[in-house]
Amino acid sequence: MPGALYIVSTPIGNLEDITQRALRVLREVDLIACEDTRHTRKLLNHFGIDARTISYHEHNERERAPELCELLASGKEIALVSDAGTPLISDPGFRLTKLAVEKGIRVVPVPGATALIAALMGSGLASEQFLYAGFLPARANARRAKLEKLRAVPATLVFYEAPHRIAATLRDALEVLGERPAVIARELTKVHEEFVTGSLGELAQRFHATNQARGEMVLLIGGPLSDRSDDSHNQMTTPGQLAELMSEFESAGLPAKAALKKAARALGLKRDEAYRLWEDQKNRRSR
Repeated sequence: MPGALYIVSTPIGNLEDITQRALRVLREVDLIACEDTRHTRKLLNHFGIDARTISYHEHNERERAPELCELLASGKEIALVSDAGTPLISDPGFRLTKLAVEKGIRVVPVPGATALIAALMGSGLASEQFLYAGFLPARANARRAKLEKLRAVPATLVFYEAPHRIAATLRDALEVLGERPAVIARELTKVHEEFVTGSLGELAQRFHATNQARGEMVLLIGGPLSDRSDDSHNQMTTPGQLAELMSEFESAGLPAKAALKKAARALGLKRDEAYRLWEDQKNRRSR
């Protein structure tokens, strides 16, 4: 009889976030396929688990998946783990799981911690509908194109993002999606866990320098504001916010009128309303 492939979730930071079932499976299987064997060995040693491990990561999964399926077909029990959290969620494992299913090998999920769910739980954003979109593209044009496709999705958007790209991602999200409530969840379950909440514009200002961002991050963005009245939306945008965003665009070389137009689009404002806010800000400065 063929063995079974266990997809085992491991902690994303706090080692207490591993289930009794996961520990039992890791003790009982014949082999553990790891994203990084050295990293997983630390976890196994912590819980006193002496198990054989083998590497399975994005650079070798094409070749390793058939090898592991042969072992499964011969009756071996194998657990698949990633460095942290749930395998296959922006981590290796799809090729092996797909091949195992195609060959009629039993695949057994062992659920547990995953950063996107932990972030959604603590964000305060709507969770009845959400879309997990993984990592946004690293290149600006591709990133903006991806955000454009997601602009009309009527749900909370959830992304993983690297600290050195979060500033650029927030700027692009603000311009493409317009002003929306957003949350950055970082270092989840760890000592320095933090939820930074605000509008996209506020977060873009806070994280405008890449050296201000540290730790693994989940970016959550509220759904479109189209269901809100114009009055409630305008109350959300102040003259100061418009002026700060215009100043950023002007610093990048845009003339005032072009900066106003671009800022209005980013904030989801009508042209007349943006012009009124701009005039209000100029009047405040002249007093």
